[in-house]
Amino acid sequence: MYAIVRTGGKQYRVEKGQRLLVERMAAEQGSEVALEPLMLRSEETVLDKQALGSVKVTAKVLAHVRGEKLRVFKFKPKRGYRRRTGHRQDLTHIEVTDIAQARVKAAAGRSAAGEPEGAGAGAPASEPKRAAKAAGEKGTGAAKGAVRGKRAAPAKPAAASAKRGAPGAAKASKTKPEPGDGA
Repeated sequence: MYAIVRTGGKQYRVEKGQRLLVERMAAEQGSEVALEPLMLRSEETVLDKQALGSVKVTAKVLAHVRGEKLRVFKFKPKRGYRRRTGHRQDLTHIEVTDIAQARVKAAAGRSAAGEPEGAGAGAPASEPKRAAKAAGEKGTGAAKGAVRGKRAAPAKPAAASAKRGAPGAAKASKTKPEPGDGA
């Protein structure tokens, strides 16, 4: 069993009992810290955010140390510019003490009820397209119903043609006076 965790802007593959150096953490030496899990691999792989909420990865802070010195030398030829600087990164030495996953009962209850895995809230994205097609809605893709190399003309709404003064819209708006109306 292993997990992928994120700490200090980096991702690490960790197993129980593993020791590693990470970016400096704001925790006392000897204290327990919780690491943010991104993936868990045991019998099955867990990537879902909701399922990852039940995964706990804890580590013990062993020591706060500094990395080795990196030398930085800047030089511009023919200008007399030379700078030598160095850098030492602040690090935390941790040991992964536990990777635990609580079992989610809601997922087990859904499959026990006989509902298929793909139905319900986790339905595939293709089903809304099928429902829209059955309702008579047109797709927005340029390739649907178009000849290769030619674009399909966009559909014009009826309200837009009435504003432009189309002949059909003008006849409908005129009213004829009734006989004996006096007008």
